[in-house]
Amino acid sequence: MLTLAGAPRDTFSQGAASRSGTGPSDAALVVAARAAEPWAREALFRRYAPMANGLALRLMGRDADLDDLVQDCFVAALRGLDSLDDPQAFAAWLGSIVVRTSYKVLRRRRLARALGLYRPEPIDVDALVSPDAPPDVVAELRALYAVVEDLPASLRVPLILRRVEGHSLDTVARLTASSLATVKRRIAEGERRLGAVEWPEIRTRSRP
Repeated sequence: MLTLAGAPRDTFSQGAASRSGTGPSDAALVVAARAAEPWAREALFRRYAPMANGLALRLMGRDADLDDLVQDCFVAALRGLDSLDDPQAFAAWLGSIVVRTSYKVLRRRRLARALGLYRPEPIDVDALVSPDAPPDVVAELRALYAVVEDLPASLRVPLILRRVEGHSLDTVARLTASSLATVKRRIAEGERRLGAVEWPEIRTRSRP
């Protein structure tokens, strides 16, 4: 399994939050946060800020505005708690907000880049992997991110969610608010642009 920096994908990819090991469940925190309890809102932030930050980092790369993006996503999530049908699914719901927000930022910046108004910083792959990641995995990520940097957000986001995050096609479709057919088409196009390069370590993490 590819070892990335940040929170484990297991909790997020299952589509439901779980206990962090100790303390109230996510459902209990959401119920308290809906009642405007400051401690519950802070607890949700402390519990899932690393996950949100890691996901945004892998989608966008190192960015000066990354912290602001994550905070904006939490503000949106906390303001919209009443629309969350399953309080225990806070992590997956927050993840979808991070994905959608990152997607919008990437689209705006691609346009700004085409107009010469934005110059992206090189993606620091070392910041995306744990220190004990095998050299071949690091090399694959370097090659992958060298390609996705030039992809439109519509291809970049689902490709990273599938090949780096290791999410199932159904999960990628849910996170990007797209149909399964659209996700398959976009990932296939992204892989076509990757050329004939094989990604064995990344592919082993992808779920059917």
